[in-house]
Amino acid sequence: MTDNKRVSNKQIIDEINSLKKEFKKLGVDVVVESISETDLNALAIKIVSRMVKLKSMEDWFDHVNRSDIAGSVAYQDLDLTEEEEALGEAAKLMTLMNMFQEDEQYEKCAIIKGRMAQVNKILRKGKK
Repeated sequence: MTDNKRVSNKQIIDEINSLKKEFKKLGVDVVVESISETDLNALAIKIVSRMVKLKSMEDWFDHVNRSDIAGSVAYQDLDLTEEEEALGEAAKLMTLMNMFQEDEQYEKCAIIKGRMAQVNKILRKGKK
């Protein structure tokens, strides 16, 4: 059977029977009662139904994951220590400091320098 082509129920049943014969040659006894067209259609409906549900769940998860709330909740689940949060804050402040220095926004640099002193105090406390 090939991908992306319509396959009849008879072709599927023939393929199942062929696989049963191959397994039998290998010494593996596969017990599959004869599958009727009705059984095959019911199975196909169940498979498609589950695939649709999975796709719906995936779309929902992607949508929720992109929301602002999801980001803040995920961040809270990290359970960062005070020192880890201070390191993250220090990295952010250093990046901002570099940006503001390049733009010659020295008032903002002064504010960041004050915040950086607070962060450094937390980091020094964590090393003791």
